[in-house]
Amino acid sequence: MALYAIGDLHLHYQSVLKAPGQLKDRVWKNHEEKFKKNCEKLLSPEDTLVLMGDHSWGKNLAECEKDLEYICDLPGRKILTRGNHDMFWDAKKTAQLNELYRQRLVFLQDSYETYRDYALVGTKGYTFEGPFLVDRRGRVVDWDEAEEAHAKKLVNRELSRLRTSFELAKADGYRKFIMFLHYPPTNILEERSGFTDMAEEYGAEQVIYAHCHGESRFHDSIQGEFRGRLYRLASGDFLKWQPLQILE
Repeated sequence: MALYAIGDLHLHYQSVLKAPGQLKDRVWKNHEEKFKKNCEKLLSPEDTLVLMGDHSWGKNLAECEKDLEYICDLPGRKILTRGNHDMFWDAKKTAQLNELYRQRLVFLQDSYETYRDYALVGTKGYTFEGPFLVDRRGRVVDWDEAEEAHAKKLVNRELSRLRTSFELAKADGYRKFIMFLHYPPTNILEERSGFTDMAEEYGAEQVIYAHCHGESRFHDSIQGEFRGRLYRLASGDFLKWQPLQILE
């Protein structure tokens, strides 16, 4: 029995693939087959796999059915969190998704799941990553204040959702936490964020995140030990489609 994680499968069995990196980079060639084989070798039916967003390129549930069936067919218990490209998943309708895929997939939103004596908490998260320009020396040379203000609203919304997950688990007596995000906990300019602060506040032992894929993005955020927590990137191409073991 073990806990694993990975993100950014970006499946497209029923949708048009337009992402340049996924079309051209060798690591993405036949990645669905590679990942499935790795899971079948590594995971048992008793294991748990957390998939941290960007499951499908489909624009709605009808365009994601084969992608989700692919995930259903993987070994073990599958827990899904939302990513920025998961257009099929309206956070307010998570209960309907859980009912539709009952006993096959768990869609985690404003709640928590368990693994042994740990509570697994998570949300999509958000980082202010696009509307600024940095030169070769790491100096900010341009900044979009309107986009920054919008990003802060999204960050606060995601922090509220994450706190709900922590508080529900805490109310049920859990004191050990693993925290999952789709977006990285910080952007390339931040040393700390509301997400790192919340991980410290509740004593999360590990923070697992995705979203940073493509070699130029692998080091956009924290990796390794930071202020008493272990931060780990688990985007699929970073892991070369080998699920990351979080706990035994």
